[in-house]
Amino acid sequence: MVRSMTGFGYSEKDAKEYKITVEIKSVNHRYSDISIKLPKKFSAYENILRNQMKRYAGRGKVDVFITFESYADNEVCVKYHPEIAGGYVEAIRKAGKAFGIAEGLQAAHLIRYPEVVTLEDAAQDITSIYPDLDEVFAEAARSFLEARETEGSHLQKDIMEKLEQITQLVTAIEERSPQLVEEYSRKIMAKVEELLGKSEIDESTLATELVVYADKVCVDEETVRLRSHISNMKDTLSLNEPIGRKLDFIAQEMNREANTILSKANDKDVSNIAIDLKTGIEKIREQIQNIE
Repeated sequence: MVRSMTGFGYSEKDAKEYKITVEIKSVNHRYSDISIKLPKKFSAYENILRNQMKRYAGRGKVDVFITFESYADNEVCVKYHPEIAGGYVEAIRKAGKAFGIAEGLQAAHLIRYPEVVTLEDAAQDITSIYPDLDEVFAEAARSFLEARETEGSHLQKDIMEKLEQITQLVTAIEERSPQLVEEYSRKIMAKVEELLGKSEIDESTLATELVVYADKVCVDEETVRLRSHISNMKDTLSLNEPIGRKLDFIAQEMNREANTILSKANDKDVSNIAIDLKTGIEKIREQIQNIE
């Protein structure tokens, strides 16, 4: 199933003692870039949640926001970290000795340094909360994936319609190409008759001229490859895996063939069709940029 790289998912759980909310949103990105913002108390579970998120998003810029609101009266307590405080004291002692500066350190000053004293959860066991977090996260991820798949189905339908339009343009070029040689032959005959008269026409020279011209304007190889790329893209759209990069490569090859057709075109009608062909392929490439 085709998945879009843009999506949104949300879930929350309002328990007796706390409320957990998870919000997931994503936009286009060349690679997989997952960012998780969560309360410090859940930091130990960040890698677990990140690995879970990879199951729902193979590519894209994904932002996950997790919030936790506690209803407990005594939510936090002050915790002193002696190892960190000791490090500050030792650093201050060494600095004072090196520069001949009096230490003058007081405990009230020391506890103001970063991480010497922290506020931590005093009432709730994080391990007992995690199952609820995991449940809410999974529900948000499922709604996120559903949104991606819904958008992906719309992209798939739009691309398939555009491929049909491109196929019609390829058919028009194939139908027009043989007429170019016939028209060129008539022009050459008329010009020669005008200048030399019908009796002076050298059939072998004319045949050689037509072969050279036909070789210059022939786009059979390009149209055959275009049809092959169109078929390949349709098959790829039915795969149940990340396909965005492969589709982009196919679209580049299609555009290459369209450019060749345009460069060979020695006819206004073929040129106009080739321009429409390039425009249609570019529209497909724009849609592909949204596919995972």
